[in-house]
Amino acid sequence: MHTRPSPRPRRTRDARSRTTARLTATLLTAAALLVSACSAGSPSTSVGGTVQAGLAALPRATPSALTPYYGQRLRWRDCGAPGFQCATMKAPLDYADPGAGTVRLAVSRKKATGTGKPLGSLLVNPGGPGGSAVGYLQQYAALGYPARIRARYDMVAVDPRGVARSEPVQCLDGRQMDAYTQTDVTPDDQRERKALVAADRTFAESCGTRSARLLRHVSTVEAARDMDILRAVLGDRKLNYVGASYGTFLGATYAGLFPGRVGRMVLDGAMDPSLDARRLNLDQTAGFETAFQAFAKDCVRHPGCPLGGKGATPAQVGDRLRAFFRALDARPVPAGDADGRRVGEALATTAVIVSMYDEASWAQLREALTSAMKEHDGTGLLALSDSYYERDANGHYSNLMMANAAVNCLDLPAAFSGPEEVEKALPAFEKASPVFGPGLAWASLNCTYWPVRATGEPHRITAEGAAPIVVVGTVRDPATPYRWARSLAAQLSSARLLTYDGDGHTAYGRGSACIDTAIDTYLLQGTPPAARKRCS
Repeated sequence: MHTRPSPRPRRTRDARSRTTARLTATLLTAAALLVSACSAGSPSTSVGGTVQAGLAALPRATPSALTPYYGQRLRWRDCGAPGFQCATMKAPLDYADPGAGTVRLAVSRKKATGTGKPLGSLLVNPGGPGGSAVGYLQQYAALGYPARIRARYDMVAVDPRGVARSEPVQCLDGRQMDAYTQTDVTPDDQRERKALVAADRTFAESCGTRSARLLRHVSTVEAARDMDILRAVLGDRKLNYVGASYGTFLGATYAGLFPGRVGRMVLDGAMDPSLDARRLNLDQTAGFETAFQAFAKDCVRHPGCPLGGKGATPAQVGDRLRAFFRALDARPVPAGDADGRRVGEALATTAVIVSMYDEASWAQLREALTSAMKEHDGTGLLALSDSYYERDANGHYSNLMMANAAVNCLDLPAAFSGPEEVEKALPAFEKASPVFGPGLAWASLNCTYWPVRATGEPHRITAEGAAPIVVVGTVRDPATPYRWARSLAAQLSSARLLTYDGDGHTAYGRGSACIDTAIDTYLLQGTPPAARKRCS
């Protein structure tokens, strides 16, 4: 998002949860390719200056060096709420050298509750990168998924390497994160530009210092390979999977590496692995503008919306929001925060962006803006921003943003080589979104100073030979634009595109009976939706 990592698809707002405003997108992540994942003869094409290599499938036979991992037994223990079990799984830190050390991954499950024929495990991932799949399972999925799904499947989650309970990437402490999240990402002069660069450098250097062992081994390809180990130790012949936002990239990567092991797979809020980081960020910037225009049209219909007013137009809503951001840049407002934080342009922009992920958040945003604009009270905006960063009342941050950067910066080369390139790209970003464009352009510097070189590159995923895969796209999705779903569905050889003509990020479990019925039927019966099925 505007905040380095930026609201790319960090699908870390639970795929269906409307109780928290976490997003699933932070600057996009595209696919990471390890040398072992693509053959020397992999085809590639050049589109718009971006080399698009194909993700090659791994050999079907499990290498002998990985046999101990595939043959391990998980020791389950009760954990969390009644019915949940947890275990720790081991995976090689480096798949190119499996004997060089291990990484410990947190796994959780809730066994199937019904008496019908079991369908095996259903692995879920809410996105990110950096979102805790275990937390998502225990807080929502194991109860929020339809009863008929939970009756037939063991609901399972694994926190990807570097995330939450799985040996998390660590960078800044709480006070340092407070300062980082308040950094001005729309610099007005050379001094502010230097401060932004310094903040990104400090963040990157702290990750390199505190997480040196992990930082080279948190790519999406490695996480996908970990999922195959989990499939095997759970005793499943094929992987059944529902991934949202970044979770779609993780799932598609798995399908590309192990097409013959794909079971029933749903990719909701799809990402396009064939795009480079700059194009991903630019597309997402346009996606947030699309979502904001929907909010603006809604705003002018609500008399209490502080950006609207009698006779206001959606264009005026945008103008007034930009003016409000400029005012906060000059004079932040108090927010009743115990640590003395005030809401300036950076935190306010985060609050607005997080609200674009779900139209159910618009009322809360209107209230927060009213308090800040009319009463000079930023409490509501700060609460929205804190939900995005997963900051609690004690000033502690989850490792979401740290893992997000670590995965994104390993999966793709940086969008920009330095501030000069950002300056040149500003007109394109401003055209994509007059409201969010400048901030999202500058936020794209977050990988420029990363201490570890990217191992991935843009590539296409075809997953030849995979069973039918359902790709879901929402027409006005802010974080994963609909065009990405169409592109991924065109790449995957067995994809069926399911379209939701609506607002918000992702579609499954968000109120469309048409979408939910199509996906539930596929998960239970294996029958994918009809080609080009469209729901509203």
